[in-house]
Amino acid sequence: MIYGATLAHAAEPSFVEGQLRILSLGEVDLAEAGQTNLAERVYSEYPLVILSGDGKREITRLTADANGHYRAELPPGDYVLDVHDRARKHVRARPKPFSVVPNQVVHVDMDIDIGVR
Repeated sequence: MIYGATLAHAAEPSFVEGQLRILSLGEVDLAEAGQTNLAERVYSEYPLVILSGDGKREITRLTADANGHYRAELPPGDYVLDVHDRARKHVRARPKPFSVVPNQVVHVDMDIDIGVR
């Protein structure tokens, strides 16, 4: 006799991914051949932060790779993508609200203006 047998299925992961683009007047393709180390250094200076939907709690921090791509696994919910220490670094960027749903990949790009002219 089997009592209350249930199958537990692990939820498929949900992700947010996107492209970080650093803009300036003299824009250069940071991912050109021979520029990988420079690109990694520049992207590492502008980590992204994922905040709770109300923008009050940091969920995770991430750094784009040498091509400006980022990806993070998140549980379903509402979030905001922003640049860590945006105001202190005088970076112009708009926080991007987004929602993650189960078993989906959400794409959110972030453009930042670092004011280098």
